[in-house]
Amino acid sequence: MKSKLPRLFLIILGIGFLINLLQSYFTPLIFDEAYYWHFAKKMSWGYFDHPPLVALLIKISSFFFDGELGVRFMSCVLSTATLLILWNTIDHPKKNQYVVHYFVLAYSMTLLNAYGFFTLPDTPLLFFTALLLFLYKKFLEKPRLLWGIAMGIAMAGLMYSKYHAALVIIFILLSNLKLVFNKYAWLSVFIALLCYTPHFIWLYENEFVTINYHLFDRPNDPYNFNKYTLGYFVNLLALFGLTFPWVYWALFKTKANDKFTRALLFLVYGVLIFFFISSFNRRIQTQWIIVISIPLVIIVFRFMMENEVAKKWIYRMGLTNIALILYLRVGLVYEPMSPIYYETHGNIALAEDVRAAVGDMPLVFENSYRKAPMFAFYSGNTTYSLNNESYRRNQYSIDDSESKVQHQKVLYLSGRASNADLTFTKSNGSKIYGRYIDNFESFRKLKTLLDGPIDFNLEKEQTFQLYNPYDFEIDLSKLRFNVAYMTDFKIVIDRLPISPKPNDPNITSIGAKDTITYTFKFPEPKKLKDPKYVRIGIMENGMNYGINGKNTKIK
Repeated sequence: MKSKLPRLFLIILGIGFLINLLQSYFTPLIFDEAYYWHFAKKMSWGYFDHPPLVALLIKISSFFFDGELGVRFMSCVLSTATLLILWNTIDHPKKNQYVVHYFVLAYSMTLLNAYGFFTLPDTPLLFFTALLLFLYKKFLEKPRLLWGIAMGIAMAGLMYSKYHAALVIIFILLSNLKLVFNKYAWLSVFIALLCYTPHFIWLYENEFVTINYHLFDRPNDPYNFNKYTLGYFVNLLALFGLTFPWVYWALFKTKANDKFTRALLFLVYGVLIFFFISSFNRRIQTQWIIVISIPLVIIVFRFMMENEVAKKWIYRMGLTNIALILYLRVGLVYEPMSPIYYETHGNIALAEDVRAAVGDMPLVFENSYRKAPMFAFYSGNTTYSLNNESYRRNQYSIDDSESKVQHQKVLYLSGRASNADLTFTKSNGSKIYGRYIDNFESFRKLKTLLDGPIDFNLEKEQTFQLYNPYDFEIDLSKLRFNVAYMTDFKIVIDRLPISPKPNDPNITSIGAKDTITYTFKFPEPKKLKDPKYVRIGIMENGMNYGINGKNTKIK
């Protein structure tokens, strides 16, 4: 059913957009946003942690505004467009009578509200999920070339947002397997793959670094019911706040009476079941399941218009949710009103303190891909995150940030007070310590290559290759090596030094783009008697060992 947008709808939508713009302007960045702003400083078809669409949104925003709004403007636009698309997806003869109820439902969903202005990969994920559902509905009404092409572009947009967006596409397909016989559906797949080809190329050129990290290199913990599975169910409640009983009641009462509703139900239940099963393997983050908010807006709003009890209670509890969310949103800006110390608090003042103390000196952070971009944004200093074996690899491991601080006097910032030249205190009382390094030099891109699975024998001589990806040679006397022993869950238990020997004893340096072979013996583990994975790390110039090798499985 086609109808003009009600005037009240446009007024409330416009007010919501304006509030998000104001919130974007006055709220300091959160750490993830600063990290994605770092992505956008050098546009690429991919990044270490995510596909590139979040960086593109920031780049576009920066064309219109400076500061925080230059990071968030496009998120405000997309979140507003998402609500508009969802409204137009809902066919119901009475919907114009319940404009206020629609917005109460949508704005009461906690993360859907937050992503109205924060710039995170979930923001375009929600937009393209709504868009794909709208287009799929049109496709079901009349399959044709236009909708086939449009769905392909929407699917590519989903996959450029987050990798687990594949679940949206898969569950829509599973809801209607006859699509495999539809030529326009195949056209959609072809268009999506064609649009996604540049990212596939980027992954190949970067040794599938993102896939390897998410699937193979991330450490995990042994299963814990409270932390994993119970935590998953807590997240399901947190998504909807006080309205959760009626949201899930609406879901359970909705029947798949048509192909579109069937797709909505498959998407919600599919995501819920997928992450429930995943909760037996890892902790499920709330934002991983936020995509169910999109089909649930449609399902629950349709249910509200037919059920007086649900309409009454979702309206009441939704308004309460909105009041609480607005209070928390004010607390993001005005720290005294916040019930908790949030990550938007104190960073600007801290960055200004550091800037006042050292001027434009480059800043090197120990193990913090969060603080490095935050300080770069607010202080304007060149920054770098030096990641060691106690942390994880990130975008700073693969981009050119390291080269910008090489052989310069830097302030090295960490949480350790030893040898500190300067101490800075945040508004919550936490401290960060800095020491000067006159000639900073790191080689964190050096690679140690172990062929695995490896035979773990303390008496046997092993070999590994050292690869130098830099365009200059490196003096081997500056390097020290160690081996990390890990559990089944890739948790490092032992870190022990080794003294490998080059196969050619006359070699004193490794040339640019060159590889040399070392021989060594595994030292006896002190704590982990039966290691499952090993990794060779490198210390340069007396700094902590880095993450230079892949986690190699032991036979």
